[in-house]
Amino acid sequence: MIPVPNSRVVAYRDDGPLSRGMGVLVAGQLPPLPPLIVGAFVTGVLLLIGVAGADAIAVFAPAVTLLLAGPGSSHPHDGRLDWLAPPVLRVIEYTFIAACGFSHAVHPVLIFLLLGAIAFHHYDLVYRLRQHVYPPPWLSTLGLGWDGRSIVIGLAVLVGWTTGGFALLALYLWGVFGWESLTCWLAAPRSRVEAADAGTQD
Repeated sequence: MIPVPNSRVVAYRDDGPLSRGMGVLVAGQLPPLPPLIVGAFVTGVLLLIGVAGADAIAVFAPAVTLLLAGPGSSHPHDGRLDWLAPPVLRVIEYTFIAACGFSHAVHPVLIFLLLGAIAFHHYDLVYRLRQHVYPPPWLSTLGLGWDGRSIVIGLAVLVGWTTGGFALLALYLWGVFGWESLTCWLAAPRSRVEAADAGTQD
């Protein structure tokens, strides 16, 4: 039986279907932080190798991170340091995308647009959970999760279509995250949001 998360930390992870599927296999028995730290280290090494010129190796960083961090997605994240899991995942995802973009001469505007869409989603997610305005379950699937987005960029690099991959993914994510956020906040009862705001200020 998979333990029920008793913390917002699991939602902050922003796991995609692949990561959540791997979490189901271990039924919440794997602590999230130790394998994630190993994944961050291995990803850093692979990115350094990629900067040195071995791009074909570096693009496998998301797969390595997924294999190490994915199984921990079903853990309740109730350990003293488990709150570090989402920030570590953010660093891995942002660093990988930026490294792929700059090392393959993607225009900085495109890199900024893609990272901006992801950062907007993460900020929106944090603020929603603070206000008790929860996103729909399908958003984490359509948003691909940290794992899906990284793999898409890695595949774009492998097939030699990096700029196009950045452009299409940025356009897609801004469409999904922007539209869903706008419609969600417009539909949220104003009194409920104001009450939650007052509660966070006390």
